[in-house]
Amino acid sequence: MSDFFSSGWSIFVAVTTIVGLVACLALLIVASRRKVMADDNTTGHVWDVDLREMNNPLPRWWMWLFVITVVFAAIYLALYPGLGSFGGTLGWSSAGQYKTEQQRAQENVAQIFAKFKGKSAEELVKDSAAMGIGERLFGNNCAQCHGSDARGSKGFPNLTDGDWQWGGTPEIIAETITKGRIGVMPPMAAAVGTAEDVKNVANYVLSLSGGAHNAVAAQLGKPKFVVCAACHGPEGKGNPALGAPNLTDKIWLHGWGEAAVVAMINNGKNNIMPAFGERLSAEQIHVLAAYVWSLSQTASVAAK
Repeated sequence: MSDFFSSGWSIFVAVTTIVGLVACLALLIVASRRKVMADDNTTGHVWDVDLREMNNPLPRWWMWLFVITVVFAAIYLALYPGLGSFGGTLGWSSAGQYKTEQQRAQENVAQIFAKFKGKSAEELVKDSAAMGIGERLFGNNCAQCHGSDARGSKGFPNLTDGDWQWGGTPEIIAETITKGRIGVMPPMAAAVGTAEDVKNVANYVLSLSGGAHNAVAAQLGKPKFVVCAACHGPEGKGNPALGAPNLTDKIWLHGWGEAAVVAMINNGKNNIMPAFGERLSAEQIHVLAAYVWSLSQTASVAAK
């Protein structure tokens, strides 16, 4: 049914456009004809005793200018999109032009990245030119979510702290940038038990990182943690293969405290890291991954 309406609107737009162009030509033809209404070439209307309305035809140059405009519009609609769903004989589209321009731009900068190809992340980190390019790539593609300082915010990971949900090697970072990630924490309240059980498990989770918690509740929640251990591991240290975060490192992506952990257990959470494989070339991702990796390395060295 939706295809029918879509086709119907397409036909309506095309017919309306064509009728409009034909009507413009007809109006020009009618307006260009001289129709004498009185012997003195006036319409017969007189104002203020001697002010008469003349009945002269449109100037030729003016009429032909309108004709040329209509003809140009007809040729344009035949070549480019404009008549409903008809794409034009040239097959042009804004999306196609964007991809072409993007490909041309990548070809122009390919030679810049050629000298970085084959270099390891360690080598790229020592190359100021590579890191300068990586910083600009980060600012243009990653800073919108992770911040200009790469420290993220609630729901958006900090890339400088050495905590990696999916793994923090340059190769895995490049894979994450290329393919994106989908993190899924399912609602687990039903599997944990009662509302009191959920609170107990939340306190046990908080105890794993040495945070403030109710020790009695944490001990009661420890046996129930077994349903969480399937992803986070029996010790709560996470599983990069699943994107399950480490619960022992005091790093909380979606908020800290009993209320935040209870909400996570009850409601779950979905996180999406978009893929950039079609937006950036492999060479660009190679440099960007090295830059992102360097951010956590710098922080680790500073911490020591």
